[in-house]
Amino acid sequence: MSAVSGSERSITAASQTDTGRVRDHNEDSCAAHPELGLWLVADGMGGASSGEVASALVVKTVRDGLNGGGELVEAIAEAHRTIHAGVAEGRGGAGMGSTVVALRIGGDQYEIAWVGDSRAYRFDGDELRQLSRDHSFVQALVEQGAIGSDEADHHPARHILTRVLGGDDPGPVEVERITGRLAGAECFLLCSDGLTDELSDDAIAAVLRERPKPDQAARALVAAAIERGGHDNVTVMVVCVA
Repeated sequence: MSAVSGSERSITAASQTDTGRVRDHNEDSCAAHPELGLWLVADGMGGASSGEVASALVVKTVRDGLNGGGELVEAIAEAHRTIHAGVAEGRGGAGMGSTVVALRIGGDQYEIAWVGDSRAYRFDGDELRQLSRDHSFVQALVEQGAIGSDEADHHPARHILTRVLGGDDPGPVEVERITGRLAGAECFLLCSDGLTDELSDDAIAAVLRERPKPDQAARALVAAAIERGGHDNVTVMVVCVA
């Protein structure tokens, strides 16, 4: 668990990751860098060791970018280029890729940037609100009104992504970003789709209400996802501001 404090706010964070019951290795990566005000989760894809290579490259590239004074969106865009460069250099496999969702906190402001379907939520102690928007085929159908949001959770194409870091397209990637003001005592949840595939938003909120401490919440969320099937790697990062 990591913690950072300032004159007005303290931030406590914890993460948990698990391979799950089906996959034979974990392709997720996550990192907490409170000295940079940075927390992130990356969900690798590519199988046969390539996924974890891609997600690890994302985590390192974003950290290095911010450590060098760069902006979050620029650092994530650089991670896309780094994955393709890694493939060209023989690190990982062709087509390997990763999602990412990252949180940066500075003063009373927060910034979230992401690519893919790893998600960011905000929890005020009672209500859970999704902040990110999945870059997926099914989410596009929902936004077009072709299917309802209740159908999206069980749609056979729900894992088809429309935007990833790396992957088969070497062209530029569009990083989505939102910013906001911290409201007070609240928590942010960053997670791979191994959590949201198994647990509804209501189920996630129930766990967060019962486990107000980040380390307890992170462990309980992953355990609940495993209990519900654990069909994918599952990673969560809980960041609480007081």
